[in-house]
Amino acid sequence: MVVNRTTGYYFRTMTRPDLCLDFANTRYWRGQAAPTETLNEPADLSTWAKVPRLPSTREFDQAIALREMLYRLFDAQAQGKPAPPRDLEALNQALAHAPGRKTLKRGRTGYEWEVDAKSGTALALLAPVLWSAGDLLAGARLDRVRRCANPECGWLFLDDSRAGKRRWCSMSACGNRAKARRHYHKSKEEDA
Repeated sequence: MVVNRTTGYYFRTMTRPDLCLDFANTRYWRGQAAPTETLNEPADLSTWAKVPRLPSTREFDQAIALREMLYRLFDAQAQGKPAPPRDLEALNQALAHAPGRKTLKRGRTGYEWEVDAKSGTALALLAPVLWSAGDLLAGARLDRVRRCANPECGWLFLDDSRAGKRRWCSMSACGNRAKARRHYHKSKEEDA
């Protein structure tokens, strides 16, 4: 973290195209009765965002609302449905109030955006997530957004496979489960 004495705290970040999906996936196994939640308190959000400042309860609640809005937007896209208009409007409002991408700095591994995170809102804390969502929605890779084919999982991901036919969040998790399930049912049919 870099401290700017005249304007406050800043953090630097590189915006990955799938950062918004990573944030949406902080709640997973959405198809189960009790999904797994990784953001249970403000400290969890601080850890996820890699910022030393502890968000307030209000910021935390705002961040969770933003996460759910992003999940609905990209889940609709993954299913070939139109995005809920209220969610697209909410994203646009969040982007309008989030700090802008104004300053590039040279980092250790390349160039990074410098974000003023002192404003005390989840919008400042999650600005890179919001930028990632806007860039992904407006970019050429939107048609590569997928939701895991396991109905209990619901994980969102960018399909970077050559053929563009990836179905599972990972073969080692949901893919292997599906294979095992098919094998089990096939062997039961053969026994009958």
